[in-house]
Amino acid sequence: MTEMVYGTAPVVHEDPVLPRWWRTIDKWTMSCILLLFGIGLLLGLASSPPLASKNGLEPFYYVTRQAFFGGMAMIVMFAFSMMSPQVVRRLAVLGFLAAFVALAFLPVFGTDFGKGATRWYSLGFASFQPSEFLKPGFVVTAAWLMAAAMQVGGPPGKTYSLVLTIIIVTLLALQPDFGQACLILFAWGVMYFVGGAPMILLLVLAGLVVAAGSFAYANSEHFARRIDGFLSPDLDPTTQLGYATNAIREGGFFGVGVGEGQVKWSLPDAHTDFIIAVAAEEYGLICVLVIIALYTVIVVRSLMRLMKERDPFIRLAGTGLACAFGVQAMINMGVAVRLLPAKGMTLPFVSYGGSSLIAGGIAVGMLLAFTRSRPQGEMEDLLRPGR
Repeated sequence: MTEMVYGTAPVVHEDPVLPRWWRTIDKWTMSCILLLFGIGLLLGLASSPPLASKNGLEPFYYVTRQAFFGGMAMIVMFAFSMMSPQVVRRLAVLGFLAAFVALAFLPVFGTDFGKGATRWYSLGFASFQPSEFLKPGFVVTAAWLMAAAMQVGGPPGKTYSLVLTIIIVTLLALQPDFGQACLILFAWGVMYFVGGAPMILLLVLAGLVVAAGSFAYANSEHFARRIDGFLSPDLDPTTQLGYATNAIREGGFFGVGVGEGQVKWSLPDAHTDFIIAVAAEEYGLICVLVIIALYTVIVVRSLMRLMKERDPFIRLAGTGLACAFGVQAMINMGVAVRLLPAKGMTLPFVSYGGSSLIAGGIAVGMLLAFTRSRPQGEMEDLLRPGR
């Protein structure tokens, strides 16, 4: 009788979460990330034992920790990749607020571990770098603000995102951490450009960046020392850049052989900032080209899938995450071959570092969530007559 009066409710058949996730995920991008992590463990086996020996630790102490933090990063990546864009946005905004507060209190409670820049919180058993977790949260938050500005009667989200960017860049420059500041500014600039920013405004902002760099050079000894070292025609062979450059030269096309490299005994950051030098020396140019190809596939595949996306928030957030990921890798490798000044930036999923690995897992998990296939039609459908 009830069915006769009210009718029957339609039964909705939905795929279970895992099959639907597997069908819609970008498998090429995910495979490249897993390969990068595997290469990172392999290079960690080669680069970290000398440092562990110097510090009186077990030979594979750093490799074990890298595997542990990397495993956590993979779990986080898969978890975020299964979420809807709306859930990712909410978690990203909350994470951004927490990381922003942690970044603001670094001058009071942070430590520099003797490296001249207050970037970390010491937890005793590990360290925590807020700027690494700030990046993915900032990109998604800024994209949300910009997308809101595109709606009829929406808030001035682009202006809000610019103010937020200036505040974050200032906090990072005070550490000082000019590398992360440049990366944040670049990610915002890419999203602002994709969101339809006028070229005149972008040129004005580029001029302001140059002016800020000149001011930092004149007033920051840390910044000036790195720029002077980069511009100097003479390279001191006993510096980190000198060791890295010599290792890359010695490696040639096929490397000197597994375990035969010498740069890991001289570089204190052989397992982090200069791990690409270890790869070039022991495995040669071929290994470096493979690593570059993996990063290229991740960025290009992501951007190609985002070009079909109709939702402006997803398109902006995904573009910011993909470009920031690719540029960070480019900066790290550019420093090692002396194309860029020293930045103190890790190579995503390859370098050792708990904060870098887990934050990278979050960022790439968000990117995988944004680039999943959705039943929305093609972007060019909007341009056809009658639509």
